Amino acid sequence: MFKPMLAACLMLSGLAAHADLDITVVGGAKRAQPIAVVPFQQGPGQPADVAAIVAADLDRSGQFLALARNDMKGFDPLPTTEAQVDYRTWRALGQEALVIGNVQALPGGGAKTVAELYDVFRTQKILTVEATATRASEWRSMSHKIADQIYEKLTGTRGVFDTRIAYITSTMASGRRQFKLIWADADGENPREIARSFEPLLSPSWSPDGKRIAYVTFEGGRSKIIIQTPATGDYVTFLGEKGINSAPAWTPDGNRLVVTLSFQKNSDLYVIDLASKSRRRLTDSFAIDTSPTVSADGRTVAFLSDRSGSAQVYTMSIDGGDAKRVSFEGRRNEQPRFSPDGKTLALVNYDGSGYRIGLVDVATGALRLVSSGPLDEGPSFAPNSAVVIYTRQGAAGAELATVSTDGSVRQRLRHTGDVREPAWAPFAKP
Repeated sequence: MFKPMLAACLMLSGLAAHADLDITVVGGAKRAQPIAVVPFQQGPGQPADVAAIVAADLDRSGQFLALARNDMKGFDPLPTTEAQVDYRTWRALGQEALVIGNVQALPGGGAKTVAELYDVFRTQKILTVEATATRASEWRSMSHKIADQIYEKLTGTRGVFDTRIAYITSTMASGRRQFKLIWADADGENPREIARSFEPLLSPSWSPDGKRIAYVTFEGGRSKIIIQTPATGDYVTFLGEKGINSAPAWTPDGNRLVVTLSFQKNSDLYVIDLASKSRRRLTDSFAIDTSPTVSADGRTVAFLSDRSGSAQVYTMSIDGGDAKRVSFEGRRNEQPRFSPDGKTLALVNYDGSGYRIGLVDVATGALRLVSSGPLDEGPSFAPNSAVVIYTRQGAAGAELATVSTDGSVRQRLRHTGDVREPAWAPFAKP
């Protein structure tokens, strides 16, 4: 457990932190689909404008162009039922899809939303979706769930609007640099502190069920790996060996962590059982082996090693054996991360002129660069494997950015102060 002074230093709180992200789409799809999300029928003074959140989600994805409400002023009334939908008018406005809905307030601050999606050119309803909030604080999540199902219906890809991200911020406080580990909704709303320290915080890694997060702290003058439940603030010190304790990566079953330790000699990878703390050494070389990531099937570990003379990415069986080099283009390749579907390996590629995010096809080994550099790092996949979040160098310091895996949609997520090491949480499980 932490020493009492560390417990005081870590602000384990459910209160919102002042760490809002300003999200801007800087590169959209070649052709964003026009969609009109009309104001839903709901009472005044309610916790959230559900239709506005749905429209913002779809618009921000870069795959859709949501019609501005000012351009809907000619409608009286705006449709809230199927009988009121006039396809000819929406087609004349250039809209290809239409969303209408109703929000019913429930006792205790909750609500039930029913939304309908219409294909304007085929003149038919193609989806009815329902979502419920049990209290006022869940209205945004309810709205994101609606947007996720609309997105999936129209694109064939599961939406990630109702997911969370974690990231580390670095700002000056009382003349000292202060580090915070933050978790927030995928749109940057509802930011909350997981940890706060005047010593570095590093390597956040979500458990497969999205309920726990492992990270590294240097509180007390030495590195330690912490496992914490953000929703409650409960935490344990999982590892605190002499030397390096770093780079935790979960196995898909959530029962083990692959970590970097140096208590024996060099920095090597170890597989550690969470329940028994039993450990098995995975690598044993003269080189520095670190930054592990485990494939979706739990069979393969990719990691960073300088055993060839420069930083490159290798893979090996989680049961041990020989390591195979998988990165060859550029001078260096670092920070590997498997996609949740197991088909892609993200990494940071350095070609001599800058660091860019690259995606390696696991089946073929082919590399594609999807970011522009010159200082991009820390890739992490969205749970649908369709988007990568990473950090880039902005005008005011390091900032978060996202790019679709086909490179067609890019976003900037601005924050006051440096932002590092993003980690996208998996889809929530019961």
